[in-house]
Amino acid sequence: MSASEDLEDLPGVGPATAEKLKENGFDSYQGIAVASPGELSNTADIGESSAADIINAARDAADIGGFETGATVLERREQIGKLSWGVDEVDELLGGGVETQSITEVYGEFGAGKSQVTHQLAVNVQLPAEHGGLEGSTIFIDSEDTFRPERIEQMLKGQDDEVLADMMELHGVAEEGEADPTNEALLDDLLESVLDKIHVAKAFNSNHQILLAEKAQEIASETQDEEFPVRLLAVDSLTAHFRAEYVGRGELAERQQKLNKHLHDLMRVGDLNNTAVVVTNQVASNPDSFFGDPTQPIGGNILGHTSTFRMYLRKSKGNKRIVKLVDAPNLPDGEGVMRVEEGGLMNE
Repeated sequence: MSASEDLEDLPGVGPATAEKLKENGFDSYQGIAVASPGELSNTADIGESSAADIINAARDAADIGGFETGATVLERREQIGKLSWGVDEVDELLGGGVETQSITEVYGEFGAGKSQVTHQLAVNVQLPAEHGGLEGSTIFIDSEDTFRPERIEQMLKGQDDEVLADMMELHGVAEEGEADPTNEALLDDLLESVLDKIHVAKAFNSNHQILLAEKAQEIASETQDEEFPVRLLAVDSLTAHFRAEYVGRGELAERQQKLNKHLHDLMRVGDLNNTAVVVTNQVASNPDSFFGDPTQPIGGNILGHTSTFRMYLRKSKGNKRIVKLVDAPNLPDGEGVMRVEEGGLMNE
């Protein structure tokens, strides 16, 4: 039975409505169940009351929206994956790595290494589980033209030989026991396979960026039954377009409203597909700050409250960077040190 036939089982959903819902990424009961009536109404050209009926029916069918016990929540949290940075101190700060089903915000000034983090995680997510990976693929929304395949190649070749050998077997470029990290032909095949599993889209403005987040949900849901399901959604940077397009206090409310919707679209990708969402953010200087670090992340309270984990990168001597965990629901604040090398992010 096709997805559209499934949707037609919901009250008030005919073939045309089912097709419109599918085209806009609402191709499962779960996706419809977490939508708002207004969102569904605009998508499918139906009244809000009809949309509310469809959402309620989807919630019943998908068993979403009710209370559950703490034991059930614990059971669900056991499905959460942890994606390694490849830096021991940072992984320790994060309780094992970047969590799936959460938004991790990485902010810092220009040159602090934010884009290095997104590139490194795009490689690490494809590692075997025993090496801190999630054996998955990446969606990369690029708003500042920062994505570089050459950087992915450097970071891939910066992995240990044992990791590379296991990756070759996982990616199917070498039979078990025949992987050779010194073989240039096998390395080229592995690089091609790794790049093939990073879906990159350049966002031209904030509206396009919002559209890409909706498209990301489609791609993520389509890959869940495949060998490398989407396990990382990276946005570099989250706020650049919003900051450039909405200037002055008069446009602040509209900017925050759009940013809020965008963040919830990203959160939905993470929740529905067990995907880690990592966003980078710019900083502004706070002239009122007489003590401590005057830099503050852009996005205000909306971003502060929506991000599950907030991490602050700042430059240190040479290629060293200080990584500070600023906010996390279940972890203490703390700092770690990493180095940004040609081969990627490294232990100090």
